[in-house]
Amino acid sequence: MCLSIPAKIESINGDMATVSVGGATYEAGIQLVPEAKPGDYILMHTGLAIQIIDEEEARASLEVFKEFEDLNKAMDEEEKRSGDHLI
Repeated sequence: MCLSIPAKIESINGDMATVSVGGATYEAGIQLVPEAKPGDYILMHTGLAIQIIDEEEARASLEVFKEFEDLNKAMDEEEKRSGDHLI
């Protein structure tokens, strides 16, 4: 299974963009989306921008990732509590 994440282009230098995701910055190649510009949202897969998306779609996807992260944290906490009662 492949996963791409939404990222916002902060700046462009040649065919590389500095993008932000959740407060962290990464470098992404924009060879597949040469029309991309700062302020655009892209889908990034393994360091490559594969598609330009609109802001609404990016925010919705990031919200799903956040919900998944929250669920994982809750499951980890439940597992820790359950483990305290073993032996």
